[in-house]
Amino acid sequence: MTASNPMLITFVVYIAAMVLIGFVAYRATKNFSDYILGGRSLGSFVTALSAGASDMSGWLLMGLPGAIFASGLSESWIAIGLIAGAWLNWLFVAGRLRVQTEHNGNALTLPDFFTNRFEDHSRILRVLSALVILVFFTIYCASGVVAGARLFESTFGLSYDVALWVGAAATIAYVFVGGFLAVSWTDTVQATMMIFALLITPVFAILALGDYDAALVTIEQANPANFDMFRNLSFVAVISLLGWGLGYFGQPHILVRFMAADSVKSIPAARRIGMTWMILCLAGAVAAGFFGIAYFADNPTQAGPVTENGERVFIELTKILFNPWVAGVVLSGILAAVMSTLSCQLLVCSSALTEDFYKAFLRKEASQKELVWVGRIMVLVISLVAIAIAYNPESKVLGLVSYAWAGFGAAFGPVVLLSVMWKGMTRNGALAGMLVGAVTVIVWKNWIGLGLYEIIPGFILGTLAIVLFSKIGSGPSAAMQKRFDEAEREYQDAHI
Repeated sequence: MTASNPMLITFVVYIAAMVLIGFVAYRATKNFSDYILGGRSLGSFVTALSAGASDMSGWLLMGLPGAIFASGLSESWIAIGLIAGAWLNWLFVAGRLRVQTEHNGNALTLPDFFTNRFEDHSRILRVLSALVILVFFTIYCASGVVAGARLFESTFGLSYDVALWVGAAATIAYVFVGGFLAVSWTDTVQATMMIFALLITPVFAILALGDYDAALVTIEQANPANFDMFRNLSFVAVISLLGWGLGYFGQPHILVRFMAADSVKSIPAARRIGMTWMILCLAGAVAAGFFGIAYFADNPTQAGPVTENGERVFIELTKILFNPWVAGVVLSGILAAVMSTLSCQLLVCSSALTEDFYKAFLRKEASQKELVWVGRIMVLVISLVAIAIAYNPESKVLGLVSYAWAGFGAAFGPVVLLSVMWKGMTRNGALAGMLVGAVTVIVWKNWIGLGLYEIIPGFILGTLAIVLFSKIGSGPSAAMQKRFDEAEREYQDAHI
């Protein structure tokens, strides 16, 4: 039996288990709220791990270890920024968004929440925010399809075209059938796989090198600058890396997990679980890349694939250090990271099309059963568009992914943050903040630059636009303020 056969069997079993979870979730899906928000029934554990897994894509197991392997600890600033941003998001947004969405028309999507929160009878907020979600997330989905295809291609020697369909089909199957509950339950399994993979791999790399001290000596001999946190980094570069954390306030696939919690009282426990998981996973990813430097310096004959592409460092360490059966389980962690993020992005896109276009404009009286099936069809439509984009992995469209995070963070972040924390915010403020944030990201990225990550000026100017335009013209209605106060009172009473 070749080494790849145990890994293939492990992958097949893993994918079959995910699809099975989809069918179990199908039986628990009674209406459209169940399909796109799980009937607001997620407990602390599932809320935490689902939010974490949907956030951390293949970047966690490929991109971050690859960056550390290439440049040392200076690349870890982004991990520090992400931890700070995620913690602040849990602290200030999670609980408030859970109660505010319920008090504002029991909103099922972010566009739905914005429409009800600001009494937007023109529905321009709904259309604009849904369009932002569709454009950016379709591109995000395409990048997830490419990542899955690359994994199957490199692990099993499949052609890119075949790998593309195999990777995409597995995720599409359980999202189509089981909706939000399937995505959340599989996310919990996938988060467990990811943390297992990330913690065990650097430990075995250190053991293969002798011990921890020997590994550090080898890394220093390879290049002392590997330990330098400020290696080739200016002050602006450090701020830019830390600025990634601002993106959390505006990511729909993470925010929807907060909306789906069974109660605002579940949030504190979810925050503790989620942050512990995130810190351990990021530390593991950094350690895998860092000790990978030592391992391949000591074993140069095995370094060919990682010299060619540093992002393969985690995959190659796994293949070398573990029995093929164990390697299959560990590498399934990468598949888990890709599938968990892709699945929730597909569902958010489907929700936007079904709730914010189909139901809002075409079929206001649509039955719950009809909406669930429209939601399923929209999953297929978005999937096919994403696969079409992904057919050319070198497509310039995929380059947009690098600032799609900034686009969401700047367009939605200030709007979400202030909408749950400031009752003086108005519809015009929300509209201005969304437009200014998005436009600033695009203009800064393409014409200004200055070495500063575009999310930072986008977030700052978007926030200023919200405050300025909320002060101009008529203020929020008495009903808007009343709903805000009732939701805030419920939040404070929960002692979060």
